[in-house]
Amino acid sequence: MPRSGPQRILAADDENDILQLLSYNLARDGFDVVTAHDGDEALRQIRAQEFDLVILDLMMPGIQGLELCRILRSDPHTMNLPIILLTAKTDEVDRIIGLEMGADDYITKPFSPRELTARIKAVLRRSERIRQEDKCITVGDLIINLETYSVTRRGTPVNLSPTEFRLLLYLIERRGRIFNRERLLTAVWKDEGYVEPRTVDVHISRIRTQIEDDPANPVYIKTRRGHGYYFAELSEDGEPS
Repeated sequence: MPRSGPQRILAADDENDILQLLSYNLARDGFDVVTAHDGDEALRQIRAQEFDLVILDLMMPGIQGLELCRILRSDPHTMNLPIILLTAKTDEVDRIIGLEMGADDYITKPFSPRELTARIKAVLRRSERIRQEDKCITVGDLIINLETYSVTRRGTPVNLSPTEFRLLLYLIERRGRIFNRERLLTAVWKDEGYVEPRTVDVHISRIRTQIEDDPANPVYIKTRRGHGYYFAELSEDGEPS
């Protein structure tokens, strides 16, 4: 469930003047600002509440910025959290290391509050665009929306039952791999009790009538005779590879 209210930013720096500058300017621009004076406090705050972006000083007491960046990127709960590194260092090596650690941007002190705000908004826009893209899978002329559990083909809605959607998604997420009926029954029908193996064939046939130009000669869901079904790997131009 998305958090409501203004976007929340954590600013971590051991200089009070910097924190006051950040708090004042970001709050004026409509952000909810939380501050931390060292890396340990910053990590506690991040683990205690949700943030839309964090600003980390590269050199601060406790866990330093680069190490905290590494910790956040290695944790599944924070691996996509936007990070901007803030430091007095101007050495290119430090900037490159920060970006290689997974930081989204890097700004050096002294900085213009207006420039920092512009950078923050750019990173947030980029992050939101990536999140939106992650909600959909595009394969050829199919778009599978993981939020609405819907499929469109060339912009037209595809009428699939919930079970057909699960079956299609299972194959798409494992493109190129062949699955026999038993494996698909276990993965898609799960705890529904005994289901006739031929049910898989019926559902595959129904899906093909919805997503294929010629269901008898499918482009997407193919059959490897004697082995099972698979979703074909497609080339960059959307053609079967």
